[in-house]
Amino acid sequence: MPDYIILETRGAVRLITLDRPEVMNAWHRPMRQELVAALHDANADADVRAVVLTGAGDRAFGAGQDLGEAHGFDADRAREWIDEWAELYGALRALDKPSIAALNGVAAGSAFQFVLLCDLRVGHADVRMGQPEIDAGIPSTTGPWVMLDRIGLARTIELTLTGRLMDGEECHRLGLISRLVPAAQVLPEALALAEELAAKPPVAMRLNKRRFRELTEASFREALDAGARTQAEAYGTGEPARMMEAFMAQRGRK
Repeated sequence: MPDYIILETRGAVRLITLDRPEVMNAWHRPMRQELVAALHDANADADVRAVVLTGAGDRAFGAGQDLGEAHGFDADRAREWIDEWAELYGALRALDKPSIAALNGVAAGSAFQFVLLCDLRVGHADVRMGQPEIDAGIPSTTGPWVMLDRIGLARTIELTLTGRLMDGEECHRLGLISRLVPAAQVLPEALALAEELAAKPPVAMRLNKRRFRELTEASFREALDAGARTQAEAYGTGEPARMMEAFMAQRGRK
């Protein structure tokens, strides 16, 4: 059984829950590996027709990268790190079945990127999402790529450079949250939407999903190449480690 995610099958829907609530479901390498395996398994299971992803607890879908892991990276490890994101994001993009993010709380940094790569998102007004990586000294590469087509260049620049988080109402206005419901209804609404999509013709669904991948594959690969180059340069300067140390020290004083 996985240690960092929870898997449930509800009819034709596979529910995957990120399960590190003590760190707001921040992910590290073992969680990413488990999630990649779960996504591949769901895609290979003919009885699964839709996937819902959520986070344990009511604080966060996911806080993004576990800074305790990333703090010790050097330039070479940063390059490997991008390969791990390529594997995770690639597994989500490879799904032939619809994916829905049930946003129970914060989705920040790489978790924000991940939910934007899902086909649909259900959230509530107190959800907070955005790209605060700059505050940890981490340059954004896949973040701007995934945001650009969804919200345009001006907003992508603003969110990337300020690192601010948007609330659920703003995300809904921008189309980043597909359905805005009361907090208690987020998971039921996401599951109901998944059941609706699971009933659609599977061949048409698979071919639609494939076409969306084709439309974005070249830019996805370019973003990953840029990520490997950019993160190696950033970590080579030592700035991310210094910023993460300061952030964790400040958090420890609160």
